[in-house]
Amino acid sequence: MAALSGVAPWYRGWLPALQPVRRGSKAVTRHWKAMHFQRQKLMAVTEYLAPRPAVPPRCLAPRKEKHEEENGYARLLRRQVEEVLRDSRMVAVCHYNSMPDEELVLMRQYLRKHSIEVKFVLNEIIRPVLSESKYKNLLPLFVARNILLVSREAKAKEMLRVLKGVPQVNLLGACIDDTILSRQGVENFAKLPSLETTQGQTVGALALLPSQTSSLLQRGSAHLTALLDQHISQLQAGQQAESLGEPQPAQSSGAQ
Repeated sequence: MAALSGVAPWYRGWLPALQPVRRGSKAVTRHWKAMHFQRQKLMAVTEYLAPRPAVPPRCLAPRKEKHEEENGYARLLRRQVEEVLRDSRMVAVCHYNSMPDEELVLMRQYLRKHSIEVKFVLNEIIRPVLSESKYKNLLPLFVARNILLVSREAKAKEMLRVLKGVPQVNLLGACIDDTILSRQGVENFAKLPSLETTQGQTVGALALLPSQTSSLLQRGSAHLTALLDQHISQLQAGQQAESLGEPQPAQSSGAQ
């Protein structure tokens, strides 16, 4: 009786070994289905048709393109940039960050002491000028706000010394004596000796070779002259010794 009144085993956590699983087919909605005939008629009736022009396009006169006249002030600025690039041996491109006016004035003053001028030029003005000049390889540097440091002389060492104390101005590249240099190239160029020193070293090296050649050519004749002088002195010394060692015959006969 107790066994019959007990709880069924599957209610106490027991599960049957076989469980039924439903495996029904899934609904497929990706098959193509033709549009209903009435819907096709509705789509055809409501299709948009662009209105045709009253006059064919080939009969219309061609439109004249309006050429905007270049601003005179822009032409003036471009002419000034061309003159600066033509008269300068060193053209350095720097990225400019905003800085106080006092620091900008001091930087200009320090650079002007070394004959280096600071030029603020818009990219819209200088890019067309560079594209038609020998500085066209500098075009990738003119992206943001830039300034130009120009000089009639190659004052790379002085320029780097001044820019070292101005972190708002970063050197990007330069063109010195028709040679485009990166920042590292400008630093290497600044380490080279000056033109006067190089010319003095070249003149000294060139003058050393002729002097050595002339000394080599004169060494034989000088040695021969020394030998001849020594031989003559030896002959004279021998003659003097012989003249002193000979007896006087007249004095010896008178004494007897």
